Amino acid sequence: MTNSYFEVNFGYIYYPFTAASLQPGYTVEKISIPRNSLRIVLYGHNFNKYLAAQVTYTRPLHWAEYTAIGGTNNYADTTGHSVIMNMAGLTFKGTLPIGTKFSFYGKVGLAVATRDGFREVEAIRYDKLEVVTNESYASTLFGAGINYNFSDNWALKLSGVYSPPNPKIGQPFTAQYAVGFAYTMRQLSKDIIAKKEESKFIFPRNLIQVGFATNFFGYGINDFLSDGTVPVFLVSRAHVETGFSVQYQRNIFHGKKYFSFDWGTTLGFWRSEKDHQKFMTISVFPLFRTKSFDFYLNYSLAGPTFISGLKIDDRNTGPHFTFQDNIGVGLFMGKERKLNTEVKIGHYSNGNLFTENDGVKIPLTVNLGYNF
Repeated sequence: MTNSYFEVNFGYIYYPFTAASLQPGYTVEKISIPRNSLRIVLYGHNFNKYLAAQVTYTRPLHWAEYTAIGGTNNYADTTGHSVIMNMAGLTFKGTLPIGTKFSFYGKVGLAVATRDGFREVEAIRYDKLEVVTNESYASTLFGAGINYNFSDNWALKLSGVYSPPNPKIGQPFTAQYAVGFAYTMRQLSKDIIAKKEESKFIFPRNLIQVGFATNFFGYGINDFLSDGTVPVFLVSRAHVETGFSVQYQRNIFHGKKYFSFDWGTTLGFWRSEKDHQKFMTISVFPLFRTKSFDFYLNYSLAGPTFISGLKIDDRNTGPHFTFQDNIGVGLFMGKERKLNTEVKIGHYSNGNLFTENDGVKIPLTVNLGYNF
């Protein structure tokens, strides 16, 4: 993982949706386009100080909304309808260092854009004709920015990205301007490694957990983290009632006191809430943990996952490929801190990489673990 990095960027997104995105025969009175957005570098790697490659994910924090739709045969709909839009990218980045602190960069590559539109409301017309179509298409992605490297690991960033329009499907261009930070993992000296190993703070090298999930306490925490001001998860329309999971984590990096980075794998068996449908998942995931002594908060994002169910409780969850997200709190216990307990919630979705993405909501899960 030496010279690999991740980024988090918040900013202003501009994608000027208009009536051109509507199918022929429809009209719209109002289009609202929220501007707050997020762009994440899920994984990047510096081949040298001039060239890097990275995988990115860009989305608005809240979706564009079409309100007051009109159409043929006196069709009228006064409600609002979301148009979901996001973009995954694979780009190469060229960097030009300017002194010891600043660097400029440009990047170019491939984008996979996904738009999830909407249909006529079922209460008015039962054939539910498409008003804005679902689309997934390949495009190009360009970007540029400036870094301020205030340490060997951390950098502040000012950046922008652009993907051109697709007139054939009525899709506007997408531009985002953002500020953020990047963290790069560097090779540690033997002295620093020795000091970290001598630390009284415990970072388990291996952790095995078994977990049980139940919706007995409802989905309030899940809903807050998907419908809140800053949505951590996408909205999930399929719900898990109960589940059982086995998880293994391996630490690959940690600081002296507060931060660690792990890789892990999970095998889960789930039963849905509505139809009691059984399905399974197999995931590989990154995990970030911040801790104070024996108590910690962890967050896992975009873990590639195989999901056996394609349609769960009449919800189209997409293909067998999806992603796992988890957030939780936990505690290491015992004289040598070998025992572990953790409470978390989870989510499976393909991040709108595909037009079918109703998502799966994993309720409160209690994990018991052992570290060695």
